[in-house]
Amino acid sequence: MAHAAPAPGGVSRPGRTPEVTGRATNVSRRAPDVFDARTHAIARIVVPIGLGLVYGYWVAADNRSGGPITGWNLLLGFVSALVFAVVSMALLVLAPRMPRELHALLWSGFAGLAFGFLYSQSDASIWRAVVMSLLVSAVTFLTFFYRYYTREDAFGIRVR
Repeated sequence: MAHAAPAPGGVSRPGRTPEVTGRATNVSRRAPDVFDARTHAIARIVVPIGLGLVYGYWVAADNRSGGPITGWNLLLGFVSALVFAVVSMALLVLAPRMPRELHALLWSGFAGLAFGFLYSQSDASIWRAVVMSLLVSAVTFLTFFYRYYTREDAFGIRVR
């Protein structure tokens, strides 16, 4: 029976892998990816389309304010869904190639514009929609910048 080398701060046990105790090592510990590359490729198309359809329905519902469904209302919903899906797919491809500041700025701009357009379809004033979308965009920027800053090195390589 082979003996394992003693672990730092631990005792070796015959027939077992040594346990690591004490300080954390420099090894990156990520959860295993349970989906294959094909599933991820399909999800990069299906998820933006699904979110776009939900967004388009929401825009159309806000625009009609409980009134009857019209052809123009349907057109607004489908065009909004199409634009949302295309822009989000483009951001999924282009944004990761940008520096972390621009990456966060692109996603926060998209979130702010999408929210502002959706909010402007309600009966609120345009100034309220602008202020609310700027707030959403600022909070999104801070959140995404923090996320990218803590998970990328200075060269944009993911460390976690």
